Amino acid sequence: MKNYDTLSEAINDLQANGYTYDFNLKPECLECASLKIEIHPEDFKVDKTYRFEGMSSTDDNSVLYAISAKDGIRGLLVDAYGVYAENISEKMRKKLR
Repeated sequence: MKNYDTLSEAINDLQANGYTYDFNLKPECLECASLKIEIHPEDFKVDKTYRFEGMSSTDDNSVLYAISAKDGIRGLLVDAYGVYAENISEKMRKKLR
């Protein structure tokens, strides 16, 4: 797996490699606002996970997920505080672990 120095470097490279959609984390699913769809845990897989730690504070931690849905949609989810900080279902928590 490729290593990146910054979150923006990782996002730019992954977008250039086909992860073109932006996903938002909802309690029971991922949302792709541009396509107006929701993707449930059984319908996607996490291909790659990258963790970035803030230089000045642990509050600046973020996790980048490269995700593929069963229907071929590929995109990125940026979680600014890590999966444990969000109020999400147990299925979503296990999928993003």
